[in-house]
Amino acid sequence: MPYPMQLGFQDATSPIMEELTYFHDHTLMIVFLISSLVLYVIILMLTTKLTHTSTMDAQEVETIWTILPAVILVLIALPSLRILYMMDEIYNPYLTVKAMGHQWYWSYEYTDYEDLTFDSYMVPTQDLSPGQFPLLEVDNRLVLPMELPIRMLISSEDVLHAWTVPSLGLKADAIPGRLNQATLTSTRPGVYYGQCSEICGSNHSFMPIVLEMTTLKYFEKWSSMMQS
Repeated sequence: MPYPMQLGFQDATSPIMEELTYFHDHTLMIVFLISSLVLYVIILMLTTKLTHTSTMDAQEVETIWTILPAVILVLIALPSLRILYMMDEIYNPYLTVKAMGHQWYWSYEYTDYEDLTFDSYMVPTQDLSPGQFPLLEVDNRLVLPMELPIRMLISSEDVLHAWTVPSLGLKADAIPGRLNQATLTSTRPGVYYGQCSEICGSNHSFMPIVLEMTTLKYFEKWSSMMQS
């Protein structure tokens, strides 16, 4: 989860988020190199009184600064498209969960189970237990098995919402009358926090998301308990 004064991403806990982090570093390095080169040329031109006619009017230079940006864009586009297809791909999901946004809480339905649905509200600050985080803790966590592909179906009952969990590299809009699909896979157990990231009214800041990724054995025990 995030911590005060954090500048970078949260620790990745899914293959998609790891790829997004690598892509961010890759793109940032290209931007840094281009910015350094442009700054160097600007300083060079401002500090010299000479005019080089070969750089002011030269076919070779114009060819280079036309082709080079195209090559750089290709180097950015190829890994970007690869991640985009990875995010859209569904590899025979083990489980399907439907998340519905409401003003201002989330409801979850495990569609592979006969009767496993519940609402998830934020816990008020005065009701928090020691060790729980204000504005992030909920009364009913979304429990899922780790290391297995999970299909998330996301929609809304009223206005636009967005189901977002940064550690998993997951963000999907919840739109009334439409189902959006996302794939979720966690590489390790833990509790991961997210929030609605689409302004949806006065209590937009008070509809957090809490995922508890567990072993398959614990998940089956929890699902049996919830249905009993």
